[in-house]
Formats: sequence, structure tokens, C-alpha cells
Amino acid sequence: MLQNMEQITRSGDLRRRILFTLLMFAIFRLGVYIPVPGVNAAALQTLVNQGQVTLFGLLNLFSGGAFFTFSVFAMSIVPYINASIIMQLLTVVIPRVEELQKEGAEGQKKINQWTRYLTVGLALVQAFGTTVTLNRLTAQNGVAVVTTPGIGSILLIAVVLTAGSVFLMWIGEMITEFGIGNGASLIIFAGIVSRLPSGISTAIQYLQAGTISIVEMLVLLILAVLIIAVVIVMQEGERRVPVQYAKRLVGRRMYQGTSSHIPIKVNAAGVIPLIFAVSLLFLPQTLASFFPGLSGVAQFLNAGQPFMVGVEFLLVVAFTFFYVGVVFKPNDVADNIRKMGGFIPGIRPGRPTAQYLERVSNRITLLGAVFLGLIAILPFLINIATGLQVYFGGTALLIVVGVALDTMKQIQAQLIMRNYSGFLKS
Repeated sequence: MLQNMEQITRSGDLRRRILFTLLMFAIFRLGVYIPVPGVNAAALQTLVNQGQVTLFGLLNLFSGGAFFTFSVFAMSIVPYINASIIMQLLTVVIPRVEELQKEGAEGQKKINQWTRYLTVGLALVQAFGTTVTLNRLTAQNGVAVVTTPGIGSILLIAVVLTAGSVFLMWIGEMITEFGIGNGASLIIFAGIVSRLPSGISTAIQYLQAGTISIVEMLVLLILAVLIIAVVIVMQEGERRVPVQYAKRLVGRRMYQGTSSHIPIKVNAAGVIPLIFAVSLLFLPQTLASFFPGLSGVAQFLNAGQPFMVGVEFLLVVAFTFFYVGVVFKPNDVADNIRKMGGFIPGIRPGRPTAQYLERVSNRITLLGAVFLGLIAILPFLINIATGLQVYFGGTALLIVVGVALDTMKQIQAQLIMRNYSGFLKS
């Protein structure tokens, strides 16, 4: 590790990329402390202490605590991630989007433009729904979160929150282009890690107050280490399907037969099903702001009932299968293998190969989907076992570990590329 750090300091371009990423992190953290006009953050904290906004706990974690202080970055970069997911799903439904995806750089540029427009729309709807929900809770609990209730004030707050999400989208794209790693994932990573000192402080307060014993705290620490180990195994785990390529003649050259494999990851969907499931759970809150008749459903979900936990688990499992079905297409893979003169030992080329790959993918995805579902409801399980409200649960650990592993791989790839002397060196 020390050798890699030394190589990073010697590589001017990589050093500049890392420093640029850290600068964007600093701007993000600065924005967390810029309040939204027309909102009483102290009153919102009162609702938090009363347990009236438990459904927004994960969004607060993603935003680095910006939601419970209702800063300009309260919505985090979640609308942009949801827009990206929706655009990926539209490739299956709309042929025009699928054609753009196959056109290379120009098509991807057009898709990115549509994603930005969709981000603005989703952010505006989510911001308006959240503001109306807080305004309704104000009336029910006698706590004035929105200082001057009215459609004009609500629209102003929604526009400011939308502008904050769009600015975070721009920061994420700048990190991806000029920094290191995936910008959107790193922003959520930074938000989660920034809450770690607060979590440690809360744990110390629990110890001092006698709410939790030292033995229980040690059990939680051991459980956290085990969860991290399992997350790493699941993130890196894959099923390697062997592929054998026969001898083939290309031009005047004869290529010998080779052996390779097709990696099918256990957790191919990453954290996308978790984030999308949480967004769907926010949907009743948003719809209730437009249709008051749904307010009862929204309150039921906001109360943190076991039913909501079960729904979240099922949403994560279902969306994992759906997303993997979108990104992994056995028919295309089987067709490419056949065109390259390859075959899976014991499986006939063509349709039998596609059926075999689909069967293997479904079995692997089932394991990954159940794992993601358990990770999603882990805070609820910890609450049952210990009675503690834990937001820094499996979802946060999965994101932190996954983003950290991906970023380290990109840094390592950059170091290998810069240290490669090339075959023209004398």
C-alpha cells in the first residue's frame, strides 16, 4: 500500500485527479450546511426526535445529514441515480433508446442529455412532495417546519432543493470526467462516511447512558466486521462459466484453440435495487402530496411498520431480478460465443447455450437478490435484537465497501497503465 501511495504522489495526472475529487467532496460538504430559505431546521429536528419522519432516515444518510437539517443538498443525488436507472430500463421498452445505446459515443451523449432532463423532473416532483409532506406533518403536530405555509413558499423550497440536486449531478459528472471513480456513487459514499463520527458519538452516548452495554456494543462491532466480510465476498463473488474456442482460420493465419470463461457476478446489480426500492417507498409520500386521499397509506409506511419492511425486501428481490435481466442477455452472449467459434463444454451452441446461461444466471441472481434484501432490512433486524435505531446498516456498508473497491480498482488500473513501459521501449 505504501508503494502504491508513493506511485500516486509521483504520477502528476493521477495526483491531480485525486485532488480534484477531494475538492468536489469539500464543495459537497460545504453545501450540506447551507439552509433552504423558509424552513425551520430546529422544528424539523423536533419531528425527527418524535419519530415522525423515520422513512426519510436512509435519504438523510445518503445526503450526509443534509435532509434532517434541510439544506440545499437535502435530496442528495438520488434523483439523478433514479433517472439513470429509468433510462436503462427504457432500453427494453422503447426501441429508439436501445438504438441510441448501440450508436456508441454519440448515442450515449444523447441518452445522458435525456437523463439530465429527467433528473430535473424527478427532483422537482420529489422536492415538492417532500415539502408538502413536511407541511402536513406541521399541521398535525403543531411544529412549524415551513415558516410561511403557502403554495408560493412550497414552490420556492422545491425549486431550491431541485437546484441542489442538479448541482450535485454536475459535481458527480465532473468527478467522473476529471476525477477518479464514479462521481454519483462517490457523492453518496462521501455522505455516508461523513455520518460515521456522528454514529460513533451516538454509540458513546448510549454507553454512558446505559442504554447499551459494552458486551452488546462488542457484539455489534463484531457483527459489523462480519457484514463487511460478507459484503466483500458477495461483491467479488462470481460464477465462471468455461468456454472453449476451437481452432479457426483468420485470413492466412491459423489461431490455436483457447479456453476462457464468462464471469457471472453474484451481485451484478450492485446497490441499484436498494436505491430504487427506497425511492419507490417514497412514492406514496409524493402521491399523497397531490392526492390527499392517499395520506393514510403514506402515514402507515412512514410509521416503520413490519409490513413496510416486508415490502422493501420484496421490492429489492424483484428489482434485482429485473435489473439483471436487463443488463445480462443470455441470447446475445450465446450468439457472440457461436460467432467466435466457441462453445460451453457439454452444451450445444445456440439456443441450448442461452438456456444454460439463463438458468445459471437465475440461480446466482437468487442468491444475490436474497442477500440484498437482507441487507436492506438489516437495521430493522438490529432494532428487534437490540432496540436501537440504526440507520448506518447493511445498505450503507454495501455502498461504502462497493464504491471503495471499485475506486481502488480504478486507481490500480491507472497505476498499471502509467507504469507500463510498452513494447517499443528499446
